[in-house]
Amino acid sequence: MIIDLPSTTTAAVNRKLVDLRDSGGAIALGRVLTLVIVTDEAESEETIAAANDASREHPCRVIVIVQSNKRGAERMDAQVRVGGDAGASEVIVLRLYGQLTAHPDSVVTPLLLPDSPLVAWWPGQAPKEPSKDPIGRMAHRRITDSAASANPHRELLRRRDTFAVGDTDLAWTRVTKWRGLLAAALDQPPYQSVEHVTVSGASDSPSTDLLAAWLAEALRCTVTRARTKAGTGMSSVRMERRSGPVDLVRADGAIATLTQPGQPDRRIALPRRELAECLAEELRRLDQDEVYAATLQRGLTRLEAGRSVTASQAAADGEAMSPAAAKRRSDRAERREAATAKAIREASPSSKKAAAKRPAAKESTVQDRS
Repeated sequence: MIIDLPSTTTAAVNRKLVDLRDSGGAIALGRVLTLVIVTDEAESEETIAAANDASREHPCRVIVIVQSNKRGAERMDAQVRVGGDAGASEVIVLRLYGQLTAHPDSVVTPLLLPDSPLVAWWPGQAPKEPSKDPIGRMAHRRITDSAASANPHRELLRRRDTFAVGDTDLAWTRVTKWRGLLAAALDQPPYQSVEHVTVSGASDSPSTDLLAAWLAEALRCTVTRARTKAGTGMSSVRMERRSGPVDLVRADGAIATLTQPGQPDRRIALPRRELAECLAEELRRLDQDEVYAATLQRGLTRLEAGRSVTASQAAADGEAMSPAAAKRRSDRAERREAATAKAIREASPSSKKAAAKRPAAKESTVQDRS
């Protein structure tokens, strides 16, 4: 259900929410937080859809501030979404015009849930210093996305220089699974220190920069940042140890191959994470992310002290697996897994019972014409 309230006030919006609750019980009261989204008209529907999906894990009140014409007459158009149009949340869309665009905090305050945390999210261009933004000052957590900036690397450095407790970035959230796989690989024998790391990814990928910075800070070793074509995202990580390299390579954007000395190659599902999945992860914790803070403030500095090369140069120097070699290893691992799965199916008791129930083929007779 979508209800439009043109040229309205926050008091009228609150009355409408109460009326909906009293008349139809359309709005449940089990909200755990308030999510305030500051966006523009072009990306408002995409962010609302992501918030609706995330709300199924974190029921909340979603307030979407759409910055419209700043030069127009001062007014606010509101929209209330409940039921199937709001996931497990209640969505309030506020389109601000004129002088109201400069005072979003005054508009939002009467609509906040009492005694619940506030999370602010800028899905597009974020303020230069989110913690000092009118909405950011009110928030317990502030979510930005360096990848949405025109210059992601410069935006990442700005996030480092203006970091405050409660800041986080979806570029960091996107590498959670990479971090987990790499940590698990090092948690197996042989327990040797990592001597050198090469992280390959798109030249415009802040997630690649953050993963490389995390490894530089966590392992305290030299990290080389290898650049691939813009828009290709994360592609590979090589960790050099005395016994041989550990390679995690995503050659096709969906399936990664993990290669370790003395072990068969493993194929692992590692697709690019959806926006709703990343948002839901960020809403799970409202305390400080100390690992992100250390990565941003110290890891990036360590990374800047290392080398930056092209991915082809890193492969030529033997510091990273070439795309062709990665594809061959992935294909071999796929064939081996398919053969293993087939052998397991054929050896299973159910397969043997099915084979036993099949009628035996009739033997053909050959007439002796001699």
